[in-house]
Amino acid sequence: MRWLALLRPGDWLVAALGAALCVATFPVARSLGIAEKAIVRRGGEVYAELDLAHDRRIDVTGPLGTTTIAVDRRRVRVVSDPGMHQYCVRQGWLERAGEIAICAPNQVSVEISGGEAAYDSLNY
Repeated sequence: MRWLALLRPGDWLVAALGAALCVATFPVARSLGIAEKAIVRRGGEVYAELDLAHDRRIDVTGPLGTTTIAVDRRRVRVVSDPGMHQYCVRQGWLERAGEIAICAPNQVSVEISGGEAAYDSLNY
């Protein structure tokens, strides 16, 4: 606590302005990746475009069997897949633009689109 005695009024002002800037930019950063629709692909071709405003389930048939995709409360996920490792099921709920779940063995993928995609290593 001895370090508090070293802080001057200007230091407190800079800290307060920095905190205010972080709070003010949070809503802007959060709104960049608002999801509008989900694009479901089968074998590289667009199979369906799902409006995220309407809850529903669809079954997509691939080479290994049926992949089930669910839309619920403006988010989407792969519920079941016949693939062995279940990577796309473990991906969980996709909520922001640019997120994707790929069921490679069954050649099915679902991607969120709309707004501006959040930063990731592919955008760099």
